[in-house]
Amino acid sequence: MSRHIDPPRRWRRRRGKATFHRMPHDPEYRYIGRGLYSLSDAERLTRIPRQRIRRWMEGYYYVCGSNRRFSRPIVRSDLSREVGELALTFADLMEIRFLDKFRHMGVSWRSIRIAAERVGEVINSTHPFSTKRFKSDGHTILAEIADREQDDQLLDLVRDQWEIPKIVARYLSVGVEFNDLDEPRLWRPEKHLRVVVDPMRSFGAPIVMDGSVQTRVLAAAAKAERSQRAAASMYRVPLRAVHDAVKFERRFAA
Repeated sequence: MSRHIDPPRRWRRRRGKATFHRMPHDPEYRYIGRGLYSLSDAERLTRIPRQRIRRWMEGYYYVCGSNRRFSRPIVRSDLSREVGELALTFADLMEIRFLDKFRHMGVSWRSIRIAAERVGEVINSTHPFSTKRFKSDGHTILAEIADREQDDQLLDLVRDQWEIPKIVARYLSVGVEFNDLDEPRLWRPEKHLRVVVDPMRSFGAPIVMDGSVQTRVLAAAAKAERSQRAAASMYRVPLRAVHDAVKFERRFAA
């Protein structure tokens, strides 16, 4: 089971002991409401290999002829390594889900980069593919970009009038709720389970809808007690919540 990354900590000395202290206006509060995920968390939730996520988040070097070149990051996260290691926000998770579907369709890295940069300019967002506006206008926007850039792969993609709507409907919109700014606000990874990923709660760790307890906590309690009913009583949640948590953790641990 992956370790959900903890928010940054600040230690201070008090009476010879190291104690954790956080001031009301501590800048570390900027992480609240954005979600915080390690590479392991991101891989587990999205099922995208962590090596691919790292390349998208940090860029990578490659050799072209006798020259060594650098490919810039394609996901413009503002979190980066502020927490001491590579981490993602909830917005990053939503964005890499779409990029991964692009790759599975055979779209080249170059075409994806062009699309990401141009769509971001049109929608004025660092995470344009996960927005509600792209959900509704994505095909039209990509068609204009493909025509302007004369990118054959993008042109082939948008010529199929059903392709972009199919991606959005099948992979991105199902289980995703948006806020007033047309940004994703929560995600239900499995439509048959009452489990949500909400950046406003538990730093974005998966939680059950009935009781808001983290799924890994309920699953661990059920295992330790050898009883889902005992775990439900311990955390005062419905039995169904524990059942869904156990099923979710088993499915995403695979």
